[in-house]
Amino acid sequence: MSKGIFHLIYSDLKAAKHRDPAARSTLEVVFTYSGFHALLLHRICHMLWNIKLKFLARFLSNISRILTSIEIHPAASIAEGFFIDHGAGLVIGETSVVGKNVTIYQQATLGGISPSIDSASQRNVKRHPTIGDNVIIGSGAQILGPIYIGDDSRIGANAVVVRDVPNNMTYVGMPARKLESPINKDSFEAYGISKGKIDDPNKKSISVLFKELHSLNEKILSLESLILQTASKKDVFEIKLKKSKQQNKKKRVRNETNI
Repeated sequence: MSKGIFHLIYSDLKAAKHRDPAARSTLEVVFTYSGFHALLLHRICHMLWNIKLKFLARFLSNISRILTSIEIHPAASIAEGFFIDHGAGLVIGETSVVGKNVTIYQQATLGGISPSIDSASQRNVKRHPTIGDNVIIGSGAQILGPIYIGDDSRIGANAVVVRDVPNNMTYVGMPARKLESPINKDSFEAYGISKGKIDDPNKKSISVLFKELHSLNEKILSLESLILQTASKKDVFEIKLKKSKQQNKKKRVRNETNI
């Protein structure tokens, strides 16, 4: 078991050194990275939790939260190569499962959405998300409920995700929506931000409404033109009728004069 812990800690150390350009040396990561400190303590707390020393695990995890401002429940399962960048305000809930080579930024939450009432019935029930391999989760992202985030996916900064995310997809916004952009698995996209077109249903609806308004406006203009043409023809007819009446009147006057 200790060999497994040392392997995990070494993989976390390499991940921080590899993914953060500010990390100048392994020694710097060991002594100055609060994300690595929180993860190191979590590895120990998780081991204690698995051997049924749950109170001690919770106590040490609380000490870790005070020291690092990062809260990770001892029961959360985190695979190798996990990197917490900055990390302050990060929360990872009890039944969360995190895959290999995941990167997560500050203020993110892997949380549950179960109601606070009748909590006894919710114990040992999956309430938190499962994160696939090679996922990047941006700062402030809220991933809520027992959902699945697919492998090689990206969750943009401040996104709110409450539904499953397929593999190789980028989701941004609140609520999170698909970003139409191909993902290069070999590239690292900080904060889960990719260039591309957002699949925004609200934007599509507004666009359809504008098209409908434009079509109605054209119909109104056509009706106005038709009314003006009809009015013009009516005026011409009335003028001709008036002239005809005047001519008839003059004829009657002449006939009466001749008589």
